[in-house]
Amino acid sequence: MLEEIVKRQYQSLGVDEDVYEFGSEILKELEPRFEEIDKISECNHLRVMQAFQKNRVRTECFNTATGYGYDDVGRDTLEQVYADLFHGEAALVRPQITCGTHALALALMSNLRPGDELLSPVGKPYDTLEEIIGIRPSKGSLKEYGISYRQVDLKEDGSFDYENIEKALNDKTKLVTIQRSKGYATRPTLSVERIGELIAFIKERKPNVIVMVDNCYGEFVETIEPLDVGADMMVGSLIKNLGGGLAPIGGYIVGKKECVENAAYRLTSPGLGKEVGASLGVMQSFYQGLFFAPTVVASALKGAIFAANIYEKLGFDVHPNGSEPRFDIIQAVTFHKPEGLIAFCEGIQAAAPVDSYVVPEPWDMPGYDDQVIMAAGAFVQGSSIELSADGPLRSPYTAFFQGGLTWNHAKQGILMSLQKMKEKGLISL
Repeated sequence: MLEEIVKRQYQSLGVDEDVYEFGSEILKELEPRFEEIDKISECNHLRVMQAFQKNRVRTECFNTATGYGYDDVGRDTLEQVYADLFHGEAALVRPQITCGTHALALALMSNLRPGDELLSPVGKPYDTLEEIIGIRPSKGSLKEYGISYRQVDLKEDGSFDYENIEKALNDKTKLVTIQRSKGYATRPTLSVERIGELIAFIKERKPNVIVMVDNCYGEFVETIEPLDVGADMMVGSLIKNLGGGLAPIGGYIVGKKECVENAAYRLTSPGLGKEVGASLGVMQSFYQGLFFAPTVVASALKGAIFAANIYEKLGFDVHPNGSEPRFDIIQAVTFHKPEGLIAFCEGIQAAAPVDSYVVPEPWDMPGYDDQVIMAAGAFVQGSSIELSADGPLRSPYTAFFQGGLTWNHAKQGILMSLQKMKEKGLISL
């Protein structure tokens, strides 16, 4: 009886019965995977609770600070929570860090100096970093400051090219950046264990090099994080995993004290550093978002696995595939034609709680070389821990799906994407 009520509710929202039934059959096979995800979520929840209780998070931490923000107890306590949670010496967690790209730029520009070289041993970084580095010319890039860049691509099978990484390390190499997630590519996302193996190889040959991990989309997917395997810095966005859907803005840098202090002096001013930067009334959202984050990440992971199995069954290329282990919340689905990418994003938008009536269109998005289509009817603009999908309008026309504050919403979004594909004659069930 209850199943019939749920089915009718989906139909009232535009999902045909055959689409719903197709999804239900897929779900039956995923129960063991979902149980494992729930256990990881529970483990990470307990880690968060331990950090909260150790640092005596209290009501005063939610108070608003303005002006200079001297002695902002909520801000300072939260940064100690992050440091303890991720086993770092210090942390910078601020609303003044506008996004993940800003956090990465801050970490790089504060820890590199003219004449230094930046090395990426995992190939080309995410699109928005190209202008930070100077791969694509941009005002204020590292290249303009005399900081050079070198990269070593992954091998065709996704493994590290250790031989050429060793050759690339030289006297100028000051910082190594490792992007955990795939970005707008279909390479494998890196597990924390694999990141640790790469860091060990690099540190054995150049012990004093700074290793930074771009941890966007990866937090709380596993029970360990990059600092546990030798990274010096871990960087990310609060409108992704760690904000739990509640943080309205913000980014973080956590790791070695010197690296974090350098970033703080770059964020504010030499001589001021972490001492200033008012929290402006967002502290409760930052704390509560972190509290919810393990559960929210689990919902997003379930959605990614469901999407992979749905579209794999229909014959599309999916990365990771339906049975592979997960190391971030992103699911890539390749359509090999623009119509598929656009229809998929239209379905995700149609399932949104905000702006569901809007039809997304490709546009010239700042920081990207190609037009990008983006579906994101979110409570926080651009929040990719919320149900969202996007992709560049370039071959092979891959949609990158992520998020879902709840598993139920992730499921709805995936079924609606399937519905749009069906309506446009791109699939048959």
